Amino acid sequence: MDTSAPSSSTFAAAAALLLLLLPALSAADDWQPAHATFYGDETGAETMQGACGYGNLFEQGYGLETAALSVALFNEGWSCGGCYEIRCQGSTACAPGGAPVTVTATNLCPANYSKPNENWCNPPLRHFDLSKPMFLRLVTDFHVGIIPVAYRRVPCVKRGGVRFEMKGNQWWFAVLVFNVAGAGEVKAVAARGSNDGQWVDLSRNWGQIWTSGNSRQVGQGLSFRVVAGDGRSVELDNVVPQGWAFGQSFEGRVQF
Repeated sequence: MDTSAPSSSTFAAAAALLLLLLPALSAADDWQPAHATFYGDETGAETMQGACGYGNLFEQGYGLETAALSVALFNEGWSCGGCYEIRCQGSTACAPGGAPVTVTATNLCPANYSKPNENWCNPPLRHFDLSKPMFLRLVTDFHVGIIPVAYRRVPCVKRGGVRFEMKGNQWWFAVLVFNVAGAGEVKAVAARGSNDGQWVDLSRNWGQIWTSGNSRQVGQGLSFRVVAGDGRSVELDNVVPQGWAFGQSFEGRVQF
């Protein structure tokens, strides 16, 4: 019987295995309690537009897999674009199997301080208003109304590159940043014009609409630098050609 101490290579292998297992262990424990309901009908028409600045969610790639966040989760709009996995738990109305849904934050569920109780979207409560089709995947009967859920943040999976919709007017430049994979959220944006070649930091106006506060970028070809909520950044060169018009959308060749 060999009673010698384990070799350093054995310790190294064990440490490597532990490092591999840590993300899985952490993922199993990072579910948080919340509540959820739905708004609108099966078409999702009432989920369009909203406090994140998005427009037609079908055209922009989000579809019906969306949610309005309570005030605490919305974080004044900084959570726009983030993705969440949500599962029904602790209710007799939970659908058999308990399969979760994954949604993108596209709207705000506003607080209502006039009600004496059941203010689901008031801080500090964590709550999701889902599109009705997403809610129907979680429950056996939508008439149940509010259900307890567990949720966790997950990476966003999007098709194509980061996209930009030109906003504002001839006196005021703004851009909507959307279809962001990975963290989904955006915490900083800079623009570089083809005429001056200078990077200009934009400020977040509301939701995911960013502005320079002036018209300097109007009419120029544009490149963008986008910093996601997790700190990763990408540069998208020559995304917008000269002569663009307000309301047009452009897709970069780079994604997170």
